Amino acid sequence: KERQLCRSFYSILGFYPHKTDLYRQAVMHRSLHAKASGGRRYNNERLEFLGDAVLGAVVGDIVYNAFKYKGEGFLTSARSKVVKRETLGRVAHDMGLTKLIRSDVTGKSHNSYMAGNAFEAVIGAVYLDRGYDHCVWLIRERVLGQYIDLMKLASEEQNFKSRLLEWCQKYKVEAEFELVQERKEEETDSPIFVSRILISGIECSTAQGYSKKESHQKASKEALKVLRKDEALRNKVLGI
Repeated sequence: KERQLCRSFYSILGFYPHKTDLYRQAVMHRSLHAKASGGRRYNNERLEFLGDAVLGAVVGDIVYNAFKYKGEGFLTSARSKVVKRETLGRVAHDMGLTKLIRSDVTGKSHNSYMAGNAFEAVIGAVYLDRGYDHCVWLIRERVLGQYIDLMKLASEEQNFKSRLLEWCQKYKVEAEFELVQERKEEETDSPIFVSRILISGIECSTAQGYSKKESHQKASKEALKVLRKDEALRNKVLGI
C-alpha cells in the first residue's frame, strides 16, 4: 500500500514523496472522523491551511513576474482566479487527485470544494516534505504548465457582479443581493450559501455557492443571461 501510494502521487506530482504519511493525511476528509495516536483528529484541514498560504505566495510571485506592466488590481484578480476553489477543484480532477480522496461522502462524486481543499492540503504536504522550491516547481511546471492557461485565465471576464451593477447603473435601476439561506451540505459538511438578486424589487435569479461571494457571482451571471434573453422581464425591471 505504501508503494502504491507513492506511485499514485508520483504520477500526480512528478516526484516521489519522502514522508508518505503527510500525503495520506492530505487526502483524508474530515467526514471520516479519523483519529491519530493520542486521540488527535486525523484529516487534511491543517495541511489545507498551510497549503493555502504557500499557494497564494507562489501564485502571487508567478503572476507578478508574468504580467510586468499590470497594476495591483489586475494582479490580485489574476491570482484569485487561479487559487479559487472552482479552479483548484478542476485541477485536482484533471491531475487524478480526486481518485485518492478518502471521505464518508456517499451518493455523489467529490465536489469542487472538497477537491480544491485536498489540492491545497497536498501543497501543504509538499512544503513540509520537500520545501518551498518544490512547491514552486510543482505549481509552475505541472499546474500552470499543463492544466491552467494563465494568460487566458487572467484575461477572462469573470466578475459578473460588477457587470450586473454596471448594467443597473446604466439603466438607473437598483439591484439587491439577498442571502436566502445558509446551511451545511449534509454529505460533506461544506458551507452552502443561497443568494437571490432583486432588480427594481423583481426577482431575477437565485444561485448557491460555497461562499457568499461565489453565490453572488453565480446569481449575477444568471441574472445577466435572463435579462438578455427575457424581453418581458427586462421591460418589467426597466418599468417599460
